[in-house]
Amino acid sequence: MPTSDTTTPAAAPRASQAPPKVLVIGEILVEIMADEIGEGFLELQRFSGPYPSGAPAIFIDQVARNGVGCAIVGAVGDDDFGRVNIERLRSSGVDVSAVKVVPVLATGSAFVRYRASGERDFVYNIVGSACAAIAGDAATQRAIDSATHLHVMGSSLFSAGVTQLTLDAIAQVKGRGGSVSFDPNARKEMLAIPGMRQALERVLAATDLFMPSGQELTLLTTRTDEAGAIAELLERGVQAIVVKRGAEGASYHDRSGAIAVDPIRVTEVDPTGAGDSFGGTFVANWLGGASPEACLRLANASGARAVMTRGPMEGNTPRAELERFVAQMAASARAEVSAR
Repeated sequence: MPTSDTTTPAAAPRASQAPPKVLVIGEILVEIMADEIGEGFLELQRFSGPYPSGAPAIFIDQVARNGVGCAIVGAVGDDDFGRVNIERLRSSGVDVSAVKVVPVLATGSAFVRYRASGERDFVYNIVGSACAAIAGDAATQRAIDSATHLHVMGSSLFSAGVTQLTLDAIAQVKGRGGSVSFDPNARKEMLAIPGMRQALERVLAATDLFMPSGQELTLLTTRTDEAGAIAELLERGVQAIVVKRGAEGASYHDRSGAIAVDPIRVTEVDPTGAGDSFGGTFVANWLGGASPEACLRLANASGARAVMTRGPMEGNTPRAELERFVAQMAASARAEVSAR
């Protein structure tokens, strides 16, 4: 059950009454998944895919499935991998007019294999793929001009060009009263990349809604404890913080209080993309004026649905289905308690 400290946190501020238009900039790729559990890719094995993927793509696909206008700036190759991604995003309702099709580079890819421990091995092709061709042009500028909210993924700051494009978009969106959410989607190792910490710090300085997972909460703070890091982030100007805890649920924090929701117990098939799906649902509903508790519950359900299905965005779910899922799981929990 949710718990609340002090007063109930407020819903997201809206710059205007116009419907939100969410924009994300970053990698679009396919994921190829090994069919068997094992240690890496050093032997012949069977694979499934291609699955449409890329953290920004998973996020924005779920935003669209929640009925919120949205667009993505990205680049794919002139190949079937690119076409399967564009068609998936378009069919979900994402504006893909700013997705560049590059004839000389292949669409980005990620090969993944699960170990018996649940850890994963990846082979990425991002920097050397069409993703590297993401750049400002007329279509990109139109997408930025129409955005009222920008969502930033730390994983998308993989080149100086994409980083600068993102920072320019932040300045434009914020300059006309829009808002920014930020999922660091990063590990401490990323901070060793020249300029990466500075880029993440600049994004954080403009962030309204911060959405870290686990230890990412303290990635950019001087405080290393959770309570201290949350206080520091709020003092630095972040309006709200959502901590994604995976199988342990999630929590929301702002200057007026905190709310936590318990996890939804499901059988995990594939956790890839669950945090991105969670984020897409939370942001879409937060921008729509829903209460933080309602946003958390729906986002939590979105993450649960995501892990129940094989494939990074195959578990993305429309809001109406999420609401039914929440109601069904709550009824099951009550029945279980009554049966004891």
